[in-house]
Amino acid sequence: MRKIIFPFILVAALLLFNRCETMNPVNWHPYNEINPLESFMDLEYPFETHWADLPGGERIAYIDEGQGETTIIFIHGLGSYLPAWKKNVPELSKHYRVIAIDLPGYGKSSKVPHSGMMTYYAGIINDFTDALGLESVVLGGHSMGGQISMVTALYYPEKVEKLILAAPAGFEEFTEGQKEWFRNVMTVRGVMLTPVEEIITNLAYNFYKLPEDAEFMITDRIAMRSASDFEAYCYAVVQSVSGMVDEVVLPYLHTIELPVLILFGENDNLIPNRFLNPGFTHHIARAGHEKLPNSQLHMIEKTGHFLQFESYQEFNSRVMEFLGQ
Repeated sequence: MRKIIFPFILVAALLLFNRCETMNPVNWHPYNEINPLESFMDLEYPFETHWADLPGGERIAYIDEGQGETTIIFIHGLGSYLPAWKKNVPELSKHYRVIAIDLPGYGKSSKVPHSGMMTYYAGIINDFTDALGLESVVLGGHSMGGQISMVTALYYPEKVEKLILAAPAGFEEFTEGQKEWFRNVMTVRGVMLTPVEEIITNLAYNFYKLPEDAEFMITDRIAMRSASDFEAYCYAVVQSVSGMVDEVVLPYLHTIELPVLILFGENDNLIPNRFLNPGFTHHIARAGHEKLPNSQLHMIEKTGHFLQFESYQEFNSRVMEFLGQ
């Protein structure tokens, strides 16, 4: 009799366990009571926000700190936003004019649907510099922002003085089948329904060791899910993935002759793609470095993909050394 009854007791216990929200493993995280956002405009930024209206109808949110003969424009990566540079702007703005932008579809910028192509974003950078009356700038890009920076240098070379590439996308090669995998796995609905646990894991995966002061990236991403413009943001993310794999930059890097600073974390978990191209980050970093004729490469120890945040002191120091050359 005991052998018959025990399985029913076990099932009943599991049902009770799963119905109890305080005990359910789905709720075993400290982010259950985050205030939801009504709009991305409610995001808190560490610097005063400005806006630039572009000819294509896009409204670009940006911060503008410091002054000097050199102007740096920082471009964030996939799914990110301009606060990604919050640990770089204060120091660098003591020496240079430092601007960081939200790309269209991201952060506080307008969310009109667009192609997500790298050439589209390069055109945005060109229009943005025109709107601010900037003749030439230093472009600094993280991950996807690095690929956008390189494409901008290819299409608008007269606008770019130097490039700062922080763990840039674009150095890694993908087959046509792998590109199709990216397109199939990334959907608007899939991005929208990403569970909290996966949001936490994905963010942590960007670092060698997740800094405590990076927690705002987790809480902001969770709070975004209720925003009225969240679906438009997810659409931009999906389009951007297609844009990165459809417009490859590696075969054309040899034509970029301007000075380039390349920085990678030695413990980057995202480059190369661990599912499609298992290998070592330094192999990818060197492949890009060797194709850029006037580049220098620095690998940062005990640092992941989000190197400008995790190892901001070395990042800032390398940037100032590079710009002083």
